[in-house]
Amino acid sequence: MSKQSRQFQVPDALANLYDFANTLDLRHFTHHGVPHQRHDELAGAADLAAWMAQRKLLAAGAKVTPALFEIALGLRASLRDYLQHDPAERRNKGAARALNAAIAAFPLHAELGGEAGARLHAVRDDALAGLSVLAAELYDGARNGSLDRLKMCAAEECRRVFFDRSKPATRRWCMSILCGNRIKTRAYRERQRGVD
Repeated sequence: MSKQSRQFQVPDALANLYDFANTLDLRHFTHHGVPHQRHDELAGAADLAAWMAQRKLLAAGAKVTPALFEIALGLRASLRDYLQHDPAERRNKGAARALNAAIAAFPLHAELGGEAGARLHAVRDDALAGLSVLAAELYDGARNGSLDRLKMCAAEECRRVFFDRSKPATRRWCMSILCGNRIKTRAYRERQRGVD
């Protein structure tokens, strides 16, 4: 669990997915005079290895190859595309098709026993196994409904993934005082221009 996922109270069961989706930061707005610069935390295979090692997803001696790095980027792109859809739209097979194709690279098997009663584990034992944890989190989150609360900010200049903690689970922005306020202010100004 990262500092960010703790700060925004993302449940542990979705923290890796949240962090992984947000390794691509597309924010491009100015806040309190400070411009946000777009940034990709995963610029290469070494960055992915460091990200995985921080989260204890990389087994000792496992290597992140260029091929695995490309698979990981495909998974992240599919995950972000999936999360930008409204939870009701995600049930549409078209919205999930690319994500299903991406997670096919991460074979899992079920193991019975333990506190949870059953758990999904990676079939492989290489670096791919660490990213299989993300596929298991997707499965568990979809099964118990918590994945519906993982969303992408509706503000085009933000596009951060956030965990919707509101009771009705209807939030559209990562932070209403930041992105929501900016969008509402822009809409108000456009309406005022139309009146003049």
